[in-house]
Amino acid sequence: MTALSYFYIVSAILFILGLKGLSSPKYARRGMFLAELGMLMAIIGTLFHHEIVTFQWIIIGLVVGSIFGGVMGLWIPMTAVPQRTALSHSMGALAATLVGISEYVRHGASLTKVKMTTIGLEVVIGALTFTGSLMAAGKLQGLLPGAPITYRGQNVSNIALLSSTIAILIYLMFDPAASTLFFLMVGLALLFGFLLVIPIGAADMPVVIALLNSYAGLADASMGFVLMNKIQIITGSLDGTSGFLLSLLMCRAMNRSAVNVLFGAFGKMQVEEAGPAVDARGTVRSITPEEMSVLFESARSVIVVPGYGMAVAQAQYGVSELANTLIKRGIQVRYAIHPVAGRMPGHMNVLLAEANVPYDQLYEMEQINPYFAEADLALVVGANDVTNPAAKNNRSSPLYGMPILEVERAKAIIVMKRSMRPGFAGVDNELYYNPKCMMLFGDAKESLNRLFGVLKS
Repeated sequence: MTALSYFYIVSAILFILGLKGLSSPKYARRGMFLAELGMLMAIIGTLFHHEIVTFQWIIIGLVVGSIFGGVMGLWIPMTAVPQRTALSHSMGALAATLVGISEYVRHGASLTKVKMTTIGLEVVIGALTFTGSLMAAGKLQGLLPGAPITYRGQNVSNIALLSSTIAILIYLMFDPAASTLFFLMVGLALLFGFLLVIPIGAADMPVVIALLNSYAGLADASMGFVLMNKIQIITGSLDGTSGFLLSLLMCRAMNRSAVNVLFGAFGKMQVEEAGPAVDARGTVRSITPEEMSVLFESARSVIVVPGYGMAVAQAQYGVSELANTLIKRGIQVRYAIHPVAGRMPGHMNVLLAEANVPYDQLYEMEQINPYFAEADLALVVGANDVTNPAAKNNRSSPLYGMPILEVERAKAIIVMKRSMRPGFAGVDNELYYNPKCMMLFGDAKESLNRLFGVLKS
């Protein structure tokens, strides 16, 4: 075998081991290192490719890519990781699209049916992933409204648009010389990716991120078939299948289908009118840091429930410091992690790992729910929809059926939140009206600093 083959085999093994490590928070960091080493091996191996004529543009690309990647990694805050991930998907998809277009321009009418099919799939999947990822990044960054953007006949027109794109691809399989139709197909795919994501609300962004990751992987695998690059086929297939399975798991965590996520326009704000039904929910009780310290004095078991509000406030360090303070006092602390908390899969795990929270303190939803009933205190830091009891007892709620963290079973509940504004789903949280629940309004980081001052005094 050639040096190229050896590098590719080692790279493929490292990618598989990296994915295996990512299945557990304990070994996720090691998995990332293995995957990074695998990518390095793949890049080095590609430099041995016999078809390389000159290394000039390759070196320029490596330098430019390294600079941009390094700047993004160092300067982009953890709260912006979801949109940075979406941008990475868009750039990878754009690369696949451009390679497919280049191959078509080079060979044109001489393409066989198989080759035309792979190029067509590459540019279609790549183009729709490119614009779809840009729309997702815009929503996550707040450049576009987080609520679904819908219009009459949207789903019908989107399906018609996708059908037209597929029909053109089938026609090109038999007549690859129709260059006008090829570029029309690329344009329709770009438009479809844009229209696919704008009706999806911010509540469903974790699923969208995983699905776009899958699309980018499929585009990469198609590019591998076009270029006959074995490592691209392997890595693209791993990326595509793992992203697809992850999106299905995320849908299961929300008790919704992938079709409902993509076409359900979930997340429109619900405006409730004042009336007896609203008044019957009860009143909201507030609490001060001084009163919180009293509750901690008598607590023996505390469960922390982090959410996207913690990420916005960059309060993960304060939460970790509070937990360490409580542990020194002999109080047991656990963290309850919901699969779709935050705006990307594993968002809370990443933030807490950054704050050096031990892995053995992190509990998945199925593990932690039985412990809420015996917890003296549940501390909710910026989590909203994933703690809403309406998902269990209100059939009229759009959240109904979604598995949630059973915070309401704790003996006392403290919610740290900026305001009473609903979460991504636009649904009022019934937990806040529970007689056991007390609200500490304000920025989570600032509230924790005030609490530390009280605890120290």
